Amino acid sequence: MNLEIRKKLKRLKRYIPLYLMMLPGVIYIIINNYIPMLGLRIAFKQYNYSKGISASKFVGFKNFEFLFKTKDAFVITRNTLCYNAAFIILGTVLAIAVAILLNEIKEVRLKKIYQTIILIPFLISMVVVSYLVYAFLSSDSGFINNSILIPLGIKPIPWYSSPKYWPFILTAVHLWKGFGYTSIIYFATLAGIDKGYFEAAAIDGASRWQQIKHITLPCLKPTIITLTLMSIGRIFYSDFGLFYQVPLNSGLLVDVTNTIDTYVYRGLITLNNVSMASAAGFYQSVVGFVLVLTANFVVKKVSEEDALF
Repeated sequence: MNLEIRKKLKRLKRYIPLYLMMLPGVIYIIINNYIPMLGLRIAFKQYNYSKGISASKFVGFKNFEFLFKTKDAFVITRNTLCYNAAFIILGTVLAIAVAILLNEIKEVRLKKIYQTIILIPFLISMVVVSYLVYAFLSSDSGFINNSILIPLGIKPIPWYSSPKYWPFILTAVHLWKGFGYTSIIYFATLAGIDKGYFEAAAIDGASRWQQIKHITLPCLKPTIITLTLMSIGRIFYSDFGLFYQVPLNSGLLVDVTNTIDTYVYRGLITLNNVSMASAAGFYQSVVGFVLVLTANFVVKKVSEEDALF
């Protein structure tokens, strides 16, 4: 028995450096992710700053009525879901296409330059992006109106008061800003594919498209499924900066730019009701969790080895 204990202690001693390396990350996750979960109680209480969370009055699900009984409930839910669905589908296709193109570049130095260029938008603050968009779309001094439409004899477009254009503008901005990061992830997966597969396919006379179809895409499938499931988990969330700052909080665009997050923020600013905002966040988290479980269940039924858990 003592010998067995000594073996376990010896084995544990070998992994102590790895545990020490892991410790800062674990502490961060506990402080940043798990301790704040105690604040979920606010969603079910009429929060009073002077009394604190525990002493505040319990009101059950009354705070959730803020989302479901308003006349805007359908609009904000529709916008959130439709935009995120478009972002997931188009973003995945674009990222995979760019990753495949990067993988086709043979010059290492040129490949690194392109990787840097496509990653830069992801690192830019959404505040800066909003000003870049304004520089293009401003009615008075914007590049599109003054340098493209007017020289072509086309009447300038008042972009910030024309809702019909903004679903396309927001989608384009999101794809431009985010595809680089996802492309790098897919490219890292492609870099790990055994080159022997492509060489054997080339010897057998397979075209470039056939190699992509029968080798590249199947090898990317686990990564595609993982990233898609993670995105589905946040389908009831929206990028606040994209939907609030890029349209410059224009009241004329609310019908096409208002999502759950921006609606809650506007409600919080107007009503100063922390409990309602907490209820909205709780609702988004629960729905996202259920959607991930459902999507993973479907994936498991179709291809068990590709499921997350």
